[in-house]
Amino acid sequence: MGGGDKCLMELDGSTLLRRLIDRAAPQTSALVLNTNSDPALFASYGLPVAADAVDGYAGPLAGVLTGLEWAAGNLPGCVWVASFACDAPFAPRDLVLRLLDAVRRDNADMACATSAGRDHPVFGLWPVACAAELRAAIVDDGVRKVDAWTSGYRLARADFATGPVDPFFNINRPDDLAQAARLLAST
Repeated sequence: MGGGDKCLMELDGSTLLRRLIDRAAPQTSALVLNTNSDPALFASYGLPVAADAVDGYAGPLAGVLTGLEWAAGNLPGCVWVASFACDAPFAPRDLVLRLLDAVRRDNADMACATSAGRDHPVFGLWPVACAAELRAAIVDDGVRKVDAWTSGYRLARADFATGPVDPFFNINRPDDLAQAARLLAST
């Protein structure tokens, strides 16, 4: 995407981060932004900013761990953390509810979103109680893939329709940003 923080790219007059905040905030009691960039870049969003809880850019699992540990330290009694990817401008407005319903339906440990037969593990619901286990998996075992970690648990899946737009359409290239603008204009 040409460098910089992808979440600060604009789509229809709003940053990708602002679009995600607008979708995620009504679903949660608190939000924290996980980034290893300069926190000053995000000051205008009024959110706490937490860098990865482990060194070495361990990927999305490091972000999940950061959220779990942040919740444990800042939200007494918090049981679940939901994770969202900021490069998905059409993220579901009912993601958390549907993930929680899937956990209850399947008597599962955690949940992820799916669409069109594909898992979207970054969009997940994670038990805060698993923070130490996740830290050990990342630090001691070198686990980097979300699927590799979740395979040791009962994982529920919440399936989402892909029409009129796949809610997990993500932006990785300039062409994706242009496609997102076209999709936004057509809905």
